Amino acid sequence: MKITYIHHSSFSVELERAVFLFDYYEGTLPEFPEDKELVVLASHKHHDHFDFRIFSLAERYPKVTYLLSKDIKMSPAYMSRRGVPEKAAAAITYIGKGVSLDLAAGGEPLHVETLASTDEGVAFLLEYEGKRLYHAGDLNWWTWIGETEAEYRDMESRFKEQMAKMAGRVFNAAFVPLDPRQEERYFWGFDYFMRTARAEAAFPMHFWGDHTVISRLLDSVVSEPYRDRIMRIEREGQVFELP
Repeated sequence: MKITYIHHSSFSVELERAVFLFDYYEGTLPEFPEDKELVVLASHKHHDHFDFRIFSLAERYPKVTYLLSKDIKMSPAYMSRRGVPEKAAAAITYIGKGVSLDLAAGGEPLHVETLASTDEGVAFLLEYEGKRLYHAGDLNWWTWIGETEAEYRDMESRFKEQMAKMAGRVFNAAFVPLDPRQEERYFWGFDYFMRTARAEAAFPMHFWGDHTVISRLLDSVVSEPYRDRIMRIEREGQVFELP
């Protein structure tokens, strides 16, 4: 399994028969093998998770599938005005929150589940070729200094409700927010996920180019139980080869 960090919350995961591209909006894309199906996923429509440039990939690669959160849903007329190629428009599947869906990619079964984000859209859980992947999108414990008690409790409840569905699950790779804007609470969502599910390789994301937040977590006593499973991202385009 070849994983490439692209930018912000965007990663590609290359397996034997397919490549999965998550939440691309900016950065240099790898050269994907043209004999593999390219599955392009977007967790929601925020500008830092979705960009119309993803649709141009359908003109370059012969086998492309789009799996988009329902909040991105567009009419055929709108897509035409935005210049979305007909091949790309025909390859879109929209998916809502709390859905379980069986598809195919590269001639192999692809099982997809979604969770409800605590912001917009969905988080993706994929099972393909015996590998299990999790991409959180904007599902995170978005707690902030200065929020009201009601805001805190509402976010805590909604986040933990989704995490309860992850209890005991094992993922070969998980992509999870670690956002320095949350100040001393930056690790709360990441830590809660790592103590609820098991990720053999956990990739921090959504850190707005501040790679030091990863070292900060690695150096913190809080990460001791899972420190050896946190992937240290140092640059865009960094490649990780995993079993």
